Amino acid sequence: MKPGTIIGIILIALGVAGFALGGFSFTKREKVLDVGPIEATADDKKTVPIPPLLAGLALVSGVVLLAASARKT
Repeated sequence: MKPGTIIGIILIALGVAGFALGGFSFTKREKVLDVGPIEATADDKKTVPIPPLLAGLALVSGVVLLAASARKT
């Protein structure tokens, strides 16, 4: 497989995943209190949205790259 084809497939998959999921979330653990042997932590859940414009751009560029790579053969 050509590198252009592989990159095109990856971009298409990322675009579809961006539309399907809409974002991703992760949990960050923060130390709230640390006094001698006593320690308190808090879990903070963060969400990072993926803009539909970015997902659409990845999808379209993947299709264009895949078509251009297939056309050269």
